[in-house]
Amino acid sequence: MINKDEIYMKEALKEAKKAFAEDEVPVGSIIVYKNAIIARGYNMCERLCDPTAHAEMQVITSACNYLKSKYLDECVLYTTLEPCSMCAGALFWSKIGKIVYGAKDPKRGAFLLGQNLLHPRTIIKGGILIGECAYLLTSFFEKKRKLKKK
Repeated sequence: MINKDEIYMKEALKEAKKAFAEDEVPVGSIIVYKNAIIARGYNMCERLCDPTAHAEMQVITSACNYLKSKYLDECVLYTTLEPCSMCAGALFWSKIGKIVYGAKDPKRGAFLLGQNLLHPRTIIKGGILIGECAYLLTSFFEKKRKLKKK
């Protein structure tokens, strides 16, 4: 049986790998509307010198422009890492229909705060391809630590 969430998460992972190659924290996101990917993005904080240039923020803007709407209530966000509170706030205002994420963020994840920062109708599903998503992140930070020691 084809797992649609895994197929789309693999697309988000492709974006995260682009971030990794550009020495950005490897988080990738896509937004799906009516079974079509309408937005792709990855972290660009270093490149843009912008702490708000998270993958989720990139795809929210892109999807809203595509749909010519500030609301994404019929869309699904696939992201390789649990969104932070900043991204969760933006997702709240977009009224995103569903969020599917890979790895948990034990330090900065929005869902760890014990309160739902998302729109009441937003559906959340976590742990999709968690191993692949987490491995990319841990590899990135291990590489950073090794370079720092030298």
